[in-house]
Amino acid sequence: MQRLKTRAQFQAVMAAGIVARTAHFALHRMPLHSPTSTGLGSDGPQALFPVVGAWMGVVLPKRWAKRAVTRNAIKRQVYAVSEAQQPPLPVAAHVVRLRSGFERKQFPSASSDALKRAVRAELLQLFQRAGA
Repeated sequence: MQRLKTRAQFQAVMAAGIVARTAHFALHRMPLHSPTSTGLGSDGPQALFPVVGAWMGVVLPKRWAKRAVTRNAIKRQVYAVSEAQQPPLPVAAHVVRLRSGFERKQFPSASSDALKRAVRAELLQLFQRAGA
């Protein structure tokens, strides 16, 4: 699985629309096609993704996860859950976006096991909804 790196890639995927939501996350997806099958050549958003396959990116605003430790823990969970998906993610570019914060009263530690379990459970639910 490839990772999104450029701002243009993230913007293209997020403009494609949301395919699934949970209480804290939203999943954006942009289907990818081989350049020869669409007739686009090197034009259009397909040029942003040179390798046809599954692409993944994560957007975690500081507004919803203030501490870097929390953002990094969530990113690791997103990439781990997306890699372990059965069946694998479709040939598309995906962005998981944090759309609300986790309660500090419920998870006082920025990188607690309880927070990681909650994030993992919600991500599994998100990918399940996207596959349905």
